Amino acid sequence: MRKTNIGGQGVLDGIMMRSEKKSALAVRKEDGTIGLEVWDNPSHESLIYRIPVVRGIFNFVGMLFNGTRVLLRSAELTGNDDEEYVPSAMEKKIAEKTGKKSEDVMMLFAVVVSLALSIGLFFLLPTLVANLFRNVITSPFVMNLIEGIIRIVIFLTYVFLISFMKEIKTVFRYHGAEHKTITCYEMELPLDAAHVKQQPRLHPRCGTSYLLLVMIISTLIYSLFPWVSNLLLRFLTKLLLLPLIAGVSYEILKLLARYDNPLTIALRWPGMQLQRLTTREPDEDIINVAIVAFEAALGEKSEQELNDMMDRFSLRKEEESEVS
Repeated sequence: MRKTNIGGQGVLDGIMMRSEKKSALAVRKEDGTIGLEVWDNPSHESLIYRIPVVRGIFNFVGMLFNGTRVLLRSAELTGNDDEEYVPSAMEKKIAEKTGKKSEDVMMLFAVVVSLALSIGLFFLLPTLVANLFRNVITSPFVMNLIEGIIRIVIFLTYVFLISFMKEIKTVFRYHGAEHKTITCYEMELPLDAAHVKQQPRLHPRCGTSYLLLVMIISTLIYSLFPWVSNLLLRFLTKLLLLPLIAGVSYEILKLLARYDNPLTIALRWPGMQLQRLTTREPDEDIINVAIVAFEAALGEKSEQELNDMMDRFSLRKEEESEVS
């Protein structure tokens, strides 16, 4: 089985694939054709990007910004973004002061807001709920364990509830196609819809597994510290430890995905099962979009070959041929 570092992300009516050197965003447009954008990844040759744990922190931050960027761009490419973005007065002022584009400032705000909401929901709220038991339970370890269980329950409930949303269901189908396509390539099978469809939709290097690892590792690391009655101090401690947790979780995810033995299979089993919620079975049209994104990120096909592939996978052309 061929090993690869190629990963991806399901977005609005499309998929982003990322290899070591290139990233590609492929979406199914409203007219049935496939839109594609390919760009070179930043070169991270500095030693800091090779230090274990530290590189995980940088990857986590990069994931937040890149994920937000491709989500916004996917809406534009599909044609679903009907209203043109108009920067606010604050965004314009910050852009002028920093020399950045207004769109970049807006994206930064989006990342900060989403990160703040995530921290509040998955870290602050569990602390507040667990603190209700402080007069009943005296063991700091048990208190940290209760807080960790509450955090995981909130996370699982959140994932379960959003899985019923129509738009999220579509994203999850593209997420499943992403996993199937990568697995098909790793199995050294022909990269076509028939072979991709046969692959499992669960993958050991999935971001869903990473998020669950963050929840579990955070419980273990926080258990090493005493239960501080001051809620503000406790919350600040958690916030400061979050980069460390992200870095450690990244290294563990890579380690578990690298080896196939009874221990690693057992340890990654919970994350793999969670992917049953965050992925759905894709149809052939969705798989074709995933194949285009993967081939473009892989960088082994010419621009003409990619264009021919997109023409072949175009739903509009198929409909026109049926009418004729």
